[in-house]
Amino acid sequence: MAHAIRIHQVGGPEVMKWEAVEVGEPGQGQIRLKTTAAGLNYIDTYHRSGLYKLPLPLTLGMEGAGTVTAVGPGVSDIKVGDRVAYASQPLGSYSEERLMQADRCVVLPDGISDQQAAAMMLKGMTAEYLVRRTYKIQKGDTVLFHAAAGGVGLIFGEWAKALGATVIGTVGSEDKVKLAREHGYDHVINYRTENFVERVKEITKGEGLPVVYDGVGKDTWSGSLDCLRPFGLMVSFGNASGSVPPVDISILAGKGSLYVTRPTLVTYTAKRADLIGSANALFDVVKAGKVRIEIKQTYALKDAAKAHADLEARKTTGSTLLLP
Repeated sequence: MAHAIRIHQVGGPEVMKWEAVEVGEPGQGQIRLKTTAAGLNYIDTYHRSGLYKLPLPLTLGMEGAGTVTAVGPGVSDIKVGDRVAYASQPLGSYSEERLMQADRCVVLPDGISDQQAAAMMLKGMTAEYLVRRTYKIQKGDTVLFHAAAGGVGLIFGEWAKALGATVIGTVGSEDKVKLAREHGYDHVINYRTENFVERVKEITKGEGLPVVYDGVGKDTWSGSLDCLRPFGLMVSFGNASGSVPPVDISILAGKGSLYVTRPTLVTYTAKRADLIGSANALFDVVKAGKVRIEIKQTYALKDAAKAHADLEARKTTGSTLLLP
């Protein structure tokens, strides 16, 4: 039997268990795949902790890559032996072998490795919709991204720079300042030693920004709004520090008729055509060398609880893989 990381109750990393699971044969529209690498993402901690509520028991993990070992009825564009990757529900990438909906998977092209794919599908397609669709970055824009040394942040920095933007990032340590600078950020603010709102005003000569990308949430929400110029867009796409508290919408008027959006990758890739388009755009910039996918940490899949603890303690940078 295959093994997987499962939870039977929500809580801290200690609720994660390494268990034998029955995989079975693929049904209508499904494939079975042998996992070669699973990606670690902050959203996994939300599923584990119960912040995002899902039925239990549950096998964790939204992102992975592997080799197809069986194909169910109705699947025509994926075959046995294909290398595929995905970043979507149903959860279950923290497993040695699993069933997956075929229409949520993309076949990997030559030039993209399984480990690269598992390290970038969720984070890279998130960066794709942020830079190309939520706010379409134009040459000459100045933009701010919080948690610049994280998995999405490193991809975002290089992609935004390739599009011609001046890129500002925030981080929490001097080591992360250096890392962000190596990945496209023109200005890196250590929020532990500097006031990021004041620094943004200095950098923009008081003008403010057209857009702020904020995956941190509670701790940066108010300051992020203060970084925007009139009619600016606040993109709140994550809650690493906790959920944004209830908001009096009238504050958007007082700060300059601001816009706010709360996007998700699920929505931006809900249609298969959008999923394929997003993945192909990501593959293209990686193969062209405009975006580097650097795997900063690896853990054995069975040690996923340790990986979660390190992620939540902000001990990790960039992309992290769990390897069967």
